[in-house]
Amino acid sequence: MEIFKQFTFDSAHFLPNVPPEHKCRQIHGHTYRLVVFIQGDLDEKLGWVMDFTDVKKIIDPILCQVDHQLLNNIAGLENPTCELIAIWLWNNIKPKMPKLARIELHETPTSGTVYVGT
Repeated sequence: MEIFKQFTFDSAHFLPNVPPEHKCRQIHGHTYRLVVFIQGDLDEKLGWVMDFTDVKKIIDPILCQVDHQLLNNIAGLENPTCELIAIWLWNNIKPKMPKLARIELHETPTSGTVYVGT
């Protein structure tokens, strides 16, 4: 079975590797929406894959590192594209949440990425 929980965080960034005339070269911000998907067996006694409260306890401290921050100043996010932010999030979440199956990171309501790490 697979469950999910959604989170939001607000961050600023700029993309240093795009051409100078590209609009994303300038500092701008997004309200990101992160969806984490957890896969596992249904606990017969508890009736769930994982307690949503436990999911929140794992994710919140990680998102505190990026919320209301300039992402370019965070180690590993010097070129903070949506795809690279998703990989950074995965690498920080997966060691604490072995049942993590995939994440979705929405940069805008209509744009984002899905990442299934290793």
